Amino acid sequence: MNGLVLLGVTLVAGTLLGLVLRRRDGRWRAAKVKEARVDFGEPLGERATLVQFSTAFCAPCRATRRVLGEVAGMVPGVRHIEIDAESRLDLVRTFDVLRTPTTLILDSSGNIVKRASGLPRKADVIAALGLAVLPNVDTTSQHADGK
Repeated sequence: MNGLVLLGVTLVAGTLLGLVLRRRDGRWRAAKVKEARVDFGEPLGERATLVQFSTAFCAPCRATRRVLGEVAGMVPGVRHIEIDAESRLDLVRTFDVLRTPTTLILDSSGNIVKRASGLPRKADVIAALGLAVLPNVDTTSQHADGK
């Protein structure tokens, strides 16, 4: 009987952990490190840079590469840089990368605006990129008459 209770608790805990991780996957959040004044090996974009940390055997990294490449191609002055996490452990430690793919959005000054772990959706990348490209835009909604 004790074995069944232990099995039940383990299944519930595993399911809850899986749901939490699934919910967080690809979500943009504020970055812990705000400045990215490091050498990525490539120049930053004029307006913004999408930095992706990947590994060779990461399946979601290929889809992330495609999404970020499409977004960088759509927005002038935005560059996509892919970093091999296995060969650049210095950057992995600096930016506290715990899993791949991890994406950082940098503004034109090289400051981190947002970060995400997991496969981000294209619409979410575009929305987060707006914070880097247009940092002084008022995001509060107003009526047409100014109220």
